Amino acid sequence: MHSSPRGGKVLALFQALPMPHLPLATFRPPLWGLRPSRGLPRSYPLSTQSEPHGSSVSRRNREAKQKRLREKQAALEAGISQDKSPVESSKAWTPKEIVLYEIPTEHGEKKDVSRPLPPAYSPQYVEAAWYPWWVREGFFKPEYQARLPQATGQTFSMCIPPPNVTGSLHIGHALTVAIQDALVRWHRMRGDRVLWVPGSDHAGIATQAVVEKQLWKERGVRRHELSREDFLGEVWKWKEEKGGEICEQLRALGASLDWDRERFTMDAGSSAAVTEAFVRLYKAGLLYRSRQLVNWSCTLRSAISDVEVESRPLPGRTELRLPGCPTSVSFGLLFSVAFPVDGEPDAEVVVGTTRPETLPGDVAVAVHPDDSRYTHLHGRQLRHPLTGQLLPLITDSTVQPHLGTGAVKVTPAHSPADAELGARHGLSLLSVIAEDGTMTSLCGDWLQGLHRFVAREKIMSALREQGLFRGLQNHPMVLPICSRSGDVVEYLLKSQWFVRCREMGDQAAKAVKSGALELSPSFHQKNWQHWFSHIGDWCVSRQLWWGHRIPAYLVVEEHAKGDKEDCWVVGRTEAEAREVAAELTGRPGAELTLERDPDVLDTWFSSALFPFSALGWPRETPDLAHFYPLSLLETGSDLLLFWVGRMVMLGTQLTGQLPFNKVLLHSMVRDRQGRKMSKSLGNVLDPRDIISGVELQVLQEKLRDGNLDPAELAIAAAAQRKDFPHGLPECGTDALRFALCSHGALGGDLHLSVSEVLGFRHFCNKIWNALRFILNALGEKFTPLPAEELSLASPMDAWILSCLAHTAQECERGFLTRELALVTHALHHFWLHNLCDVYLEAVKPALSHSPRPPGPPQVLFSCADVGLRLLAPLMPFLAEELWQRLPPRPGSPPAPSICVAPYPSAHSLVPAYRLWVPASRSTGTSPSWNGASPGSRRPCRH
Repeated sequence: MHSSPRGGKVLALFQALPMPHLPLATFRPPLWGLRPSRGLPRSYPLSTQSEPHGSSVSRRNREAKQKRLREKQAALEAGISQDKSPVESSKAWTPKEIVLYEIPTEHGEKKDVSRPLPPAYSPQYVEAAWYPWWVREGFFKPEYQARLPQATGQTFSMCIPPPNVTGSLHIGHALTVAIQDALVRWHRMRGDRVLWVPGSDHAGIATQAVVEKQLWKERGVRRHELSREDFLGEVWKWKEEKGGEICEQLRALGASLDWDRERFTMDAGSSAAVTEAFVRLYKAGLLYRSRQLVNWSCTLRSAISDVEVESRPLPGRTELRLPGCPTSVSFGLLFSVAFPVDGEPDAEVVVGTTRPETLPGDVAVAVHPDDSRYTHLHGRQLRHPLTGQLLPLITDSTVQPHLGTGAVKVTPAHSPADAELGARHGLSLLSVIAEDGTMTSLCGDWLQGLHRFVAREKIMSALREQGLFRGLQNHPMVLPICSRSGDVVEYLLKSQWFVRCREMGDQAAKAVKSGALELSPSFHQKNWQHWFSHIGDWCVSRQLWWGHRIPAYLVVEEHAKGDKEDCWVVGRTEAEAREVAAELTGRPGAELTLERDPDVLDTWFSSALFPFSALGWPRETPDLAHFYPLSLLETGSDLLLFWVGRMVMLGTQLTGQLPFNKVLLHSMVRDRQGRKMSKSLGNVLDPRDIISGVELQVLQEKLRDGNLDPAELAIAAAAQRKDFPHGLPECGTDALRFALCSHGALGGDLHLSVSEVLGFRHFCNKIWNALRFILNALGEKFTPLPAEELSLASPMDAWILSCLAHTAQECERGFLTRELALVTHALHHFWLHNLCDVYLEAVKPALSHSPRPPGPPQVLFSCADVGLRLLAPLMPFLAEELWQRLPPRPGSPPAPSICVAPYPSAHSLVPAYRLWVPASRSTGTSPSWNGASPGSRRPCRH
């Protein structure tokens, strides 16, 4: 049940560390120098010695308290250590009473806080009504912040990494929001003019695949049975449903975004930016059309980007079920095939291959020039084992003689490595696999039209019949899988549009090397430099209907200046393209027939423009002038190269400056078992389910309503029943945000468990009860004194204010360095250990006397006011609910909301409270003392 400050029922989240039991009276001044550990500390046992200057808290009460803490911690750890989900343990999770806010309040009106606080913390009560009021009052808009008394005149701008509209946000998105919103709220409270731009991404391939699945599941209709316009109408309808859900999730997480500036990567402004970028890159010679090998998904019938190719390691023989293939297919095998030497009946060259279905496309066999096994065959011809055609035996230094037989077949039309080798030797290209994954006419009638993996078995049978099959063996390999369809990726020759990346990539690499672009954590610099030093051209064509249609036009029956290749022109509009075509062909534009490229652009192309297209580019808008470049780009480390890298390349090229100069990368979120979040594993959770709680039955219904295949659905449902047998407890937004921010960005992957979030709900309850106690101690007629008039009646008062100032210093240091784990550590320690466990217990006897001494209530007010403002960027709902109930300070009008109130700093607190301060690690200032000697004003020791 709920705890009280006196009861001290603290949920110990981590095993306690040994700590010397020292009397607080022996604390020496600068003992603040110990650096807090990453993440939240374990709960330390409180000292059973006396507090400063003879506190009246009895040893017996505190020993009993310690015993209860140890028993509760042991019970929790016993529940977690069992081979089941932490939330399954009744000791770790007991349902809490839900209190609702039922006072009639119009949407956008301020919440009524005139009534007493409920006896226990209830997230639904606390989080009600505040967000619509924040939005209506304009607190999230930079125009409002410019009028704040604490305004600094500086700007701080960020854009949210636009989530895909393919579904709901998951915990990984919640981590991004928690970190970004904490930083944004801190900058806003310290007086900066803040703009945080919301948006969502159209996610071309992912969205089209989901909508196609849904159409087939609900109506039995395939995409090609609809017109392009009708299908796009279905996608837009689906987007409106899912896009709205994502916005609701962001609001539930408390994201303080400027919703009036919301963007979608397919809206009119974004479309204009994409077209302009394409035209400018084309005119600069950085965008061209060419026939090259691309990653191809036969199921989607589209080229896909590298990020959509999953490299799946196979230890050896592995059976896989693939879409469109009637039988399972074996991979992880090396097939040995003999190529007879022409003119020598008993001579042959044996090659190994993992893809015998590509044998019809072989145009040569290659060996290393220094391989003595084949020296005598240099310049000879070999017979193709299927067709009998003559193939050259060529030598190339890239062949690795120690692998297999040292001889490799060369299939330039279906292998990137073979394409490079073939280009060096002038070999022809034979495309034997079609867009749909069937064999082409070049394979002959006996294979044409067969699924490529069905053709594989027929080819192997033919080799056995001809006596040219030399066996197979297990062969560890990495298989490229399309992450969208689950099909094996093929490499096909396609005429596509490509972006030249070498020059722009060199600039991006130099930006990091010179320090103009800062990557944090810095260990990401190595991956950055390696990727850009090996970057190839970027295929941006996608054979889809959903997306930005490429602004390029084929001039029908015309060739460019006598060239035999097709004549393509690029223009912002068809009229502009027609003018270009007329100039290129020498014919009147009205006589020309233009056909627009049916393909769309890679989603990453429009995403790469987001930092400036969201601010109005290519138009010269006030937002672009004031907020670009962005102050910070914060995102997951998995997007460093595919999104951040491309933003830097295109931003620098198109705007002449880096789109941002600082990049903060957070870790990947995994479940408590270390597994990646995956719908098929059943561990992808909607943040709202952790916030509000949900029954197992509802979780299972959400799975069934998704687009999982029956086999995946069964696995995911079983996983949910095991991990969440009783569903999820109600934890609240503030607890979830605090838990996510407590992990820090410098470590490895973030392993999050629901029990950890639940622990921070108990922390919220502790703060709640502390404020109930403080408000009761203040009474109705309490008037706060100005800080400089505060009279400290006892060393205990000075001690807790010293702790408060130190907490402000640590919070400031954490925000400045963007290490939010330092902030959560400092706040957790102050509220739980300094204030609740020590100071509140110490002042209770004095407050029970009549008349009450004036000093402790004033100190309690300062702790509540400053402590809640320190907490507000991380726990905005709880901080607002409690802060609004504090009496206002006399003098200047109070801030209407805690989210625009000044953020406390140690520099302001120390002179006001006349405290001694040790040297600051963030400023390097010397220790100072104001108003008293160090012997009577001792700083807080953590």
